[in-house]
Amino acid sequence: MSFTDCLGNPVTVDGAASLPAVDAFVEGFISCEARAVDALAAADDASPIVQAYCATLHLFAESKAAAANARPFLDRARAGAARATPRERRYIEAVAAWAAGDIARAIALHQEQAKEHPRDLASLKLGQYHCFNTGDCPGMLRLALAALPAAGDVPYLHGMAAFGYEQCHLLREAEASARRAIAMRRKEPWAHHALGHVMLTEGRLHEGLAVMRALSDTWVGLNSFMVTHNWWHIALFLIDLGRDAEALEVYDREVWGVVKDYSQDQVGAVSLLARFELAGIPVGDRWQDLAGYLAERLDDHVLPFLDLQYLYGLARAGRAEAVTLLRHIEAFAPNAPPSTRDAWQRVCVPAAHGLGAHARGDFAAAIEGLALALPRLVEIGGSHAQRDLFEQVYLDALVRLGTEASLAGAQGVLQQQVNGQPESLRLRRQAAAVYTRLGLPAFG
Repeated sequence: MSFTDCLGNPVTVDGAASLPAVDAFVEGFISCEARAVDALAAADDASPIVQAYCATLHLFAESKAAAANARPFLDRARAGAARATPRERRYIEAVAAWAAGDIARAIALHQEQAKEHPRDLASLKLGQYHCFNTGDCPGMLRLALAALPAAGDVPYLHGMAAFGYEQCHLLREAEASARRAIAMRRKEPWAHHALGHVMLTEGRLHEGLAVMRALSDTWVGLNSFMVTHNWWHIALFLIDLGRDAEALEVYDREVWGVVKDYSQDQVGAVSLLARFELAGIPVGDRWQDLAGYLAERLDDHVLPFLDLQYLYGLARAGRAEAVTLLRHIEAFAPNAPPSTRDAWQRVCVPAAHGLGAHARGDFAAAIEGLALALPRLVEIGGSHAQRDLFEQVYLDALVRLGTEASLAGAQGVLQQQVNGQPESLRLRRQAAAVYTRLGLPAFG
């Protein structure tokens, strides 16, 4: 008897009893719902694709132990691969490449899958994850576009396409795809996320806040990253609109505290606390609570984007572990897997020095380190909105160094940002302060 998953892909399973685990992962993963982890309840199922999905879930822990925890599942998946379909075998090998740190091979396998089996949207979304983490925005979009002719009936695919478009700066196409996804299924949080990105980028702050809040009633049953990250976007709108108390309330209620030991929840909290301080909003003792969890990350080195924020959070909390993490990053970078080594060495290391310097008040060193990293920052992954944190730190260092040259540099950056974000009270306040120090009237 043959079986298929919820998207119509043939699966090699031991019987119908295996299908709930398969569908829990596939549906849960592409919809950003927590039920994806229900597949782990079938960890003893010998079906190779079930074992591969369990390995995937372990790797998403984004921790030092993740690959070791995934290894037994990958071994069992590979042991049963001879009876699996070519699609399943390719997925197993892609996850194995990920576990081995060969992200370039993993991406290549997911790209092949999207062309040959375009309804394997779990593979496609995982491929987008890797492209995102290596700064390959066109790769994200290619994956989604390859599947649209065969899977355009799935709303989540339009959300994936929307984010690919947005990261390629194709904002009109991104908004159209996001709105199409939401029209097909109102509870499509990845499409909500893409729409929030578009509106933030275009300076539609009041509209973006209203749209995201109107959709927030659907953010139930999601994985912790998705729910906290969408609320993170709401907090960004609030900060720019000068609604400081509301932004802090969102941090306390919706962003920090859902799954405190998860990497993505931690970096979202670091990013938001840093933005509060850069906007002149006091955060009290919030760094201290967060730093206790960051101190467990000193040897992870899963993604440079994560390590940089762990380091900055530790440094802002005044923790000695920030120096330890910097030394560990320096030691790891030359030995990083080949496909990500340049990002570690040429972007992460100078950025880490710059962030550490900023946290301890050495603004000249902060400018020096971040100036080396910023032109290549896309290589460490993260979205435009997420990487904007590092640009804000650099801008703050220019202002706080306070030389005529650094203030002139800050003016050039800030005024362009004000021009693109005329609704932002935060940017207007910052620009006015710089103009005062330059002996000029405020403009705009």
